[in-house]
Amino acid sequence: MKEKRLVEIQHLKRYFPVVSDKLFERKMVKAVDDVSFYLHKGETLGLVGESGCGKTTTGRTLLRLHEPTGGRIIYDGTVIFDAGDTPLQDADGVVRKNDAGEPVYGGKKSVDMLPYRRKMQIVFQDPYASLDPRMTVGDIVGEPIDIHKLAASPQERRDRIIELLQRVGLNSEHANRYPHEFSGGQRQRVGIARALAVKPEFIVCDEPVSALDVSIQAQVINMFEDLQENLGLTYLFIAHDLSVVKHISNRIGVMYLGKMVELADSYELTFHSVHPYTRSLISAIPIADPEVSRHSQRIVLEGDVPSPVDPPSGCHFRTRCPYADEQCKIQEPEWKEVSSGHFAACWHLDRVQ
Repeated sequence: MKEKRLVEIQHLKRYFPVVSDKLFERKMVKAVDDVSFYLHKGETLGLVGESGCGKTTTGRTLLRLHEPTGGRIIYDGTVIFDAGDTPLQDADGVVRKNDAGEPVYGGKKSVDMLPYRRKMQIVFQDPYASLDPRMTVGDIVGEPIDIHKLAASPQERRDRIIELLQRVGLNSEHANRYPHEFSGGQRQRVGIARALAVKPEFIVCDEPVSALDVSIQAQVINMFEDLQENLGLTYLFIAHDLSVVKHISNRIGVMYLGKMVELADSYELTFHSVHPYTRSLISAIPIADPEVSRHSQRIVLEGDVPSPVDPPSGCHFRTRCPYADEQCKIQEPEWKEVSSGHFAACWHLDRVQ
């Protein structure tokens, strides 16, 4: 029996207009450009890549905090957004076709997101900017309870807030304090309690530990794992630190300049990656054993990340890839399954060392 897909995005796009120097010229930043993946209920999918590659925009667009430019978003079998530009697919990802062999498209669709806000939540990256400094912690955690009318009385609301704070390692005294009275790690715990207030099924964790000290990072990561085990949560875990992501994730996706370049099981991606960009990221992970570290080979990429306003033609990674040739310049690589559950987009997978 196949596992149930809780969240799925198909060919998701999110473009932002930018100001051009030329009159009447319209330029777009393709922050998310044709990204597809799914999450099974109860799993964690890690999303990694350099700063500016589109990880955060992918998570926010999935939740429709940014309205998608194109593609389809499916939650628990229900299409919650469809731009009408993506062929319908069955559960195995096979494109549906009519009697003439032509792809079948769904019509445009956009549902009211309020009922889905209870099911889909986000923990923001910056614990300093994501909490209202004029509200007490109790009111911050209680606000989603009020919006969705989840408490029948003030006492029930109070009890629920205290329960949430205790679940994330805080106590009842913290409810009457303001965000500026807390450390970064404590603030992030408040943000997690706020996300849990509506009893969600799916949480986008947008670099939730990147602003914290290393010692605090471990505590917060372990808390995420305990919450997942106790509450049956599903995570999209966004980070630029691959060592953190491989610890918590069941599967990992790698993004570069708005595109997904590789997606595989956490172990498979770490030890048997096939894309040259993924290989470079993995080689940058610090190794604690000095003897092993001395003999490990660091893969250093040449050049800088191209501008997302004017990305390279063909494969976006070709300007920094040691295997790039004329085909990479002309044609965008196809997203294909190289082994069971392992996907990549590269013309020269057979040459990658």
